[in-house]
Amino acid sequence: MLHRLTKQGLICITQPNHAWLSGQLAQVWGNEHFGEFAPKKEVCLGAELHDIGWLFWEQAPTLNPQTGYPHKFMELSTQEHINIWSSAKQLALPLSRYVALLVSLHGTGLYERFTSWQNSATSSQIVQDFLEGEYAFQEQLIAFLENDQHYAPYTKPEVIERNRKLIGIWDALSIILCQELTSEAEVSQVPTIDGETTVKLTVKEVKDNHHQVAVSPWPFKDSQVELVYEGRLLQQTFGDEKAMREVLMSDCAVTLSTTLQPE
Repeated sequence: MLHRLTKQGLICITQPNHAWLSGQLAQVWGNEHFGEFAPKKEVCLGAELHDIGWLFWEQAPTLNPQTGYPHKFMELSTQEHINIWSSAKQLALPLSRYVALLVSLHGTGLYERFTSWQNSATSSQIVQDFLEGEYAFQEQLIAFLENDQHYAPYTKPEVIERNRKLIGIWDALSIILCQELTSEAEVSQVPTIDGETTVKLTVKEVKDNHHQVAVSPWPFKDSQVELVYEGRLLQQTFGDEKAMREVLMSDCAVTLSTTLQPE
């Protein structure tokens, strides 16, 4: 879960809803400078479902007693994270083998880049076991896809790596937009046709639950991008987890929107 603090209260955005925003970014991504990606439908769906493992946790989020709010996604223990990510590939697999591959690659990529789990011998073992299982799943799935006439061209290492990177970029951009963006933010190592670049986001206007954000350099095929997503507004803190869940499941939803424009 992501948090956005506003004058009205705390807006909580679920991981699947944040992933939906990632999918919206994927659908309009690409131009003469940033290039294209393929297979497009599968990669867009992979972006939209990259946090599918959180689906069940978000139906009954846990309470952080120190804040009185639902736990943010980074506040859970290593074991809780692994439980969530271990189920992701199996939830995605009935939809598409290529999507399941991308979901699994995104999960392992997170643990490869963010290594705070190495601070504990117990968490290190938990993550290493998870990574070994995911790597074996990925290797097997790639072998299956290589024997599929349609998907074989998209199993080349450089194609898979580009698609994995793009889902990570859309994930990072979506997190920035979902949380409280008040001035500027940057996302580095964004793939282009001939290398990588850094994309800068600058807030131009905030009005109620709508943000207008300038993007430079412009990575989208359209001259302007309209995004819509949802959150749940909490106007109080909680000491009881059941009470918090009941409020989250009540009529407290708010529609959020963001307009992206070239700088």
